[in-house]
Amino acid sequence: MNWQPVNLPNFISMGRLFLVPVAVWLLADDRAQAGFWVFVAAGISDAVDGFIARRFNARTPIGALLDPIADKTLLVSVYVTLGIEGHLPVWLVILVVSRDLLIVGGFLLLRAVSYVMRPQPLAISKLNTVCQIALVAAVLAQRGFALTFPMIEQGLILAAAATTLLSGAGYVVRWTRALAGLEQTS
Repeated sequence: MNWQPVNLPNFISMGRLFLVPVAVWLLADDRAQAGFWVFVAAGISDAVDGFIARRFNARTPIGALLDPIADKTLLVSVYVTLGIEGHLPVWLVILVVSRDLLIVGGFLLLRAVSYVMRPQPLAISKLNTVCQIALVAAVLAQRGFALTFPMIEQGLILAAAATTLLSGAGYVVRWTRALAGLEQTS
């Protein structure tokens, strides 16, 4: 892993963090079409920074934390905004936010008791992120471009809910195993 603290992938991740208030403002101002494109730009920036980090061996410890923070900050902020505006079910927003707080809290708790765990996502968490992104994209496309596909949206709501629950449970199992000494922590 490259120990250079700031590099191009990290700048791209920071740029994604700066897109969060822009996306929330656009959605709150009922400018869903522009919000959709900001969300797409953020998604593309996530793919680009990951590609650059892997391809050019530009991975850094700060990048390993900054990238998921940028991703989750965007997703949680957009979920909360869409929930407040009535475009996503409140129960789903609570579930998504609670899971992310659980992950952050668990990570910090393990660090507090001197366990060093790699910030490596579970496979179900990667699927969960795909489901959450697809749902946001579908909702924003419906709002911004007057498209209607309620069956797909309902399927994505159920998929996001199921993978959110499974992902949260997976992390609890991982941390329990780590604390019991059954899983490698570094």
